[in-house]
Amino acid sequence: MTHINAENMHFSALTQMVKSADSEVTIDNVLGQRYIAAGVRGKHVVINGIPGNALGAYMDGCAIEVHGNAQDAVGDTMNTGTLVIYGNCGDTAGYGMRGGKIFVKGYAGWRVGIHMKEYGDYIPEIVVGGSAGAYLGEYQAGGRIVILGIGCEDRQCVGDFTATGMHGGKIYLRSRFVPDDLPPQVEVSRVTDKSELAPLVREFCSYFGYDADELLADDYIVLTPAAACIYKRMYTNRPM
Repeated sequence: MTHINAENMHFSALTQMVKSADSEVTIDNVLGQRYIAAGVRGKHVVINGIPGNALGAYMDGCAIEVHGNAQDAVGDTMNTGTLVIYGNCGDTAGYGMRGGKIFVKGYAGWRVGIHMKEYGDYIPEIVVGGSAGAYLGEYQAGGRIVILGIGCEDRQCVGDFTATGMHGGKIYLRSRFVPDDLPPQVEVSRVTDKSELAPLVREFCSYFGYDADELLADDYIVLTPAAACIYKRMYTNRPM
């Protein structure tokens, strides 16, 4: 096991140390260093502090735990692996994400899941415990986003322009409030079959200590692109 003290360490030096470290890595005193575990495979990385932008970008098969908040572009274009944040995260979490899972205990910023895509067995998934900012699922082409809205049950749990340009995938909201001004190519349905949703909610609760049965007992809505969405053929291998 490798233990790194990142206090006052330049991000490039830290990046190299993580790449050359053992499969089990703990990093203390992280404060804004970028690109931690970017492009890394097969490691379990525990971060104590606040990592900077592009945490876990392009990663393939890592497990990352952040005991603190994270900044922008968490899991940018990640392929596989799991990223668990025991706090909040900034904008563009899961940008271009192609596989793997991101779990955020608190809230997330703008443009979560922008350009997410899926192919075959590679289905990216993001679960946010609190609320998410504007442009959630912008141009989403695949994968699943779950916003649990914990702490904002009396109001809308997403920001403006949700699902703008969405042409694939699903967005689940634990809410009775339909987002304002949804684009015309997006359909809204009440969730009656929670078999796809339940494993993600239970995994989220296993990390953060919530009661999965209580969360699953509540009402959910799901946003999906309309069958006639004109962009679908550009991003999926499914029949039109």
